[in-house]
Amino acid sequence: MTSNLQFQNDVEKLISIMPPKITSSLGYDKLEDVIEIVLDIGRVPEIRHAGGKIEKIGSELITDEDITFVTSHLQEFTHDNRSGIPGTLHRISAIRNRQGKVVGLTCRIGRVVTGTIACIKDICTQGKSILFLGPPGVGKTTKLREISRLVADELGKRVVVVDTSNEIAGDGDTPHPAVGSARRMQVAQPEYQKDIMIEAVENHTPEVIVVDEIGTEAEAQAARTIAERGVMLIATAHGNSLESLIKNPTLSDLVGGIQSVTLGDDEAKRRASQKTVLEREKQPTFDIVIEIIDRNTLAVYKNASEAVDYILRGWPIRPELRKVDKEYVNKVEIPEPVEVKQPEENQMNFSFSRQKYCEQNKPLKKLYLYAVSRTIVEKLIERMDFNVEITRNVDDADIVIAHKNFAKGGAKILNTAKEYRVQIFYVKTNSMAQIQKVLKDALDIRPYDNPDTPDFCDETELALDEAKQAVKQIMDGAAVIELAPQNTQIRKLQHELVEQYGLNSTSIGEGDDRHLRISK
Repeated sequence: MTSNLQFQNDVEKLISIMPPKITSSLGYDKLEDVIEIVLDIGRVPEIRHAGGKIEKIGSELITDEDITFVTSHLQEFTHDNRSGIPGTLHRISAIRNRQGKVVGLTCRIGRVVTGTIACIKDICTQGKSILFLGPPGVGKTTKLREISRLVADELGKRVVVVDTSNEIAGDGDTPHPAVGSARRMQVAQPEYQKDIMIEAVENHTPEVIVVDEIGTEAEAQAARTIAERGVMLIATAHGNSLESLIKNPTLSDLVGGIQSVTLGDDEAKRRASQKTVLEREKQPTFDIVIEIIDRNTLAVYKNASEAVDYILRGWPIRPELRKVDKEYVNKVEIPEPVEVKQPEENQMNFSFSRQKYCEQNKPLKKLYLYAVSRTIVEKLIERMDFNVEITRNVDDADIVIAHKNFAKGGAKILNTAKEYRVQIFYVKTNSMAQIQKVLKDALDIRPYDNPDTPDFCDETELALDEAKQAVKQIMDGAAVIELAPQNTQIRKLQHELVEQYGLNSTSIGEGDDRHLRISK
């Protein structure tokens, strides 16, 4: 109710500076879902709604006098052609002709929106630096504003907002109530933002600094300087995703930067990669990266270092998807210690530092299938007691399992899954062994150490672990290792596993005695 009253008061201030010819068509109710009002000389004024609808205001054309009427009620436009109304979050941006005369205005309506960070409140209170990524118009600045108030008022931290173009705390010398008790440092011109960031740390002893739109290499370096001084940094940056940020040479330093590294022959074989690879250069400036997919969906990378390493090596990485309308509680799960029995001499060691897995303690996962046998998946879920539910809507899915034939086909449903950062796993065949392996990878399941537990430690799992153990022995210097006999399907999986490590594998023997021989 308070935010509605504040919005109504702010809207009245905006209407008061509009040309008389259009004020009669504007009002609080009419502007409730409007993003901006557009005034261009020689055209009918427009209002643009949140859903994309564009509505004309009256039929009279905007004139020079109308533009002058608006600009006369504003402070001077800054170097980036932006101004505002003191005490509000509205932003007025100018379009100029070649002679520098203002010929158009975009009046962006600012709102105090609450509840947009409820789903990441537990993350915002950890004291770690957070970087927000996302396309324009998805609410990055709105979230910074609400986080500033949360950290300053509820956590009692010393917060300084470095406010370029007065985007976060509004125009005027008094910060808008939406940022709570956070202090605000204004930036005269965008190119001075990096200097104000450093000045904030050196002069005002903040515990938290909030910055909108880090866009240059100098600003990225200033952000690193702030983080290295132990100050929590909350910021946004240009880029739709973490992967695109890594590829941006100007801003990649925010997530550790990348460098080209030449590997030795043994290391390249171990990784099954080329000798020249890209690796993270240093520790990321930000501990956590959050992609804003849309106004209601966030993809959270809780460990920026790990996420960047995985992306650079081409490994699958699954961000945690969070919805604005859901609550999340930060729970730290401590795995149960498991006693690992030492293998007897000449006995194959199947333990690979496993932890005891308890599926019942895992949250329910929603699974979407694409060209994969639903019957087989349902049997596996029932037999292995997975806490999984198959959904018919990809928008609700936590993970997707699809047939590899469609990996490069540009299937619309898979493109939708990628847009929502839903992790996609591919099966090569619709066999039970293959689907079971991929399903366990998708659910991040580790079997029990007790090989007598058939639900989790079946023959496929044991055979693959035997192959892993053999690979390790080859890497440690063994010349040749022969595995136990297996059927065709399991041998195929073993071949694929060995190939990932750049080693050679050959099937030898006849009939029931056919098995793999592994060598360099």
